[in-house]
Amino acid sequence: MNEHEHFMRRALELAQLGWGTTAPNPMVGAVIVEDGQIVAEGHHAQDGGPHAEKAALAALGRSAKPGATLYVTMEPCSTAGRTGACTESIKAAGISRVVVGTMDPLPAHAGRAFAVLREAGIEVVNGVLERECRDLNLIFNHWAAKGTPLLAAKSAVTLDGKIATRAGESKWITGEAARADVMRWRRLFPAIAVGAGTVMKDNPKLTARIAGAAEWCPVRFIFDGLLRSVAGKTLPQVFDDEFRERTIVVTTSQGGVGYVRKLRDLGVKVWVLPSPTQRVSFADFRTKCVEEKISGVYIEGGAHLVSELLTLRELDYMFIYRAPILLADEKAKSGWLGLREDKLDQAVRLADVRHGQFCDDQLMRGQVVYPAKLHLDEAAFNLSNGN
Repeated sequence: MNEHEHFMRRALELAQLGWGTTAPNPMVGAVIVEDGQIVAEGHHAQDGGPHAEKAALAALGRSAKPGATLYVTMEPCSTAGRTGACTESIKAAGISRVVVGTMDPLPAHAGRAFAVLREAGIEVVNGVLERECRDLNLIFNHWAAKGTPLLAAKSAVTLDGKIATRAGESKWITGEAARADVMRWRRLFPAIAVGAGTVMKDNPKLTARIAGAAEWCPVRFIFDGLLRSVAGKTLPQVFDDEFRERTIVVTTSQGGVGYVRKLRDLGVKVWVLPSPTQRVSFADFRTKCVEEKISGVYIEGGAHLVSELLTLRELDYMFIYRAPILLADEKAKSGWLGLREDKLDQAVRLADVRHGQFCDDQLMRGQVVYPAKLHLDEAAFNLSNGN
């Protein structure tokens, strides 16, 4: 490991201290090095608070020594914004060199800080541990580049891609360590989503429960085109627990105004999206998320919901936890369905893949890449059953 990578890894560790608290801003870490030693550190702790570079400079509390280097995981901001341009603070502090992990993903800002700093005579080095630094902010990067929320699905499967036995038993396919990692991602994403079937069958809390931290509730989306989840005598806990104001039911006009009124009387929000059928339009859902500034949704729905997103090309990212369990039963419940490929080049693939190991379970995650044409298998999966 060279010197730049050593100090950038420390900046990455600092950045992760802002896990789940900086949205819609990115997580960023920074260290200041003089004479080969770290003399100050900082990270972006929360939206509206000081950026990592300013936090590190404030921790230094003086002008930098000649030859001082600032390491930062993302390109410093170069526009005033709410907290002032970090490039101006860097110049005023007397920093001699800035080493950056990854460029700002906002097209209007990308590379601008480099030009500003170099014009001031400051050396700039870019791309140190770039892949790691970019991966740190996969939600922010998608939002910045595409202007839409990152829709990411999580699945826990057996070696043969099953999410439950033929009788529907699914607790637990993966072990405690893998499930703890799911909680960590729940804490990062500003929203979590499931379909009506999951809410009715499992009655989940849909909160992040991490050892040593207070229970945290993201925005909780329930996709329910017919409002089936409200029709029973016993309501799912997401409609009447202490976090119910964080619950949003996404439905259509097919759901009935009476059920909509019932939910709103309970303090639950309802998004009624236009649709000629009982199926929620995910394109309209994305648009509504943009209006509400919700930058990422972690989807833990069952096979129908995730498969519908795939067949509609609306899924951006996947987290697939795989356990060393083999069912070898064609009637066990598959994790995904609805496609029919004759050739491998017609398959959906993952790109920029990352791997994790949680005791005996494995995680594979990455960006969803669609083939030129998706071949649907209507016999295996009826799109009208998606929500």
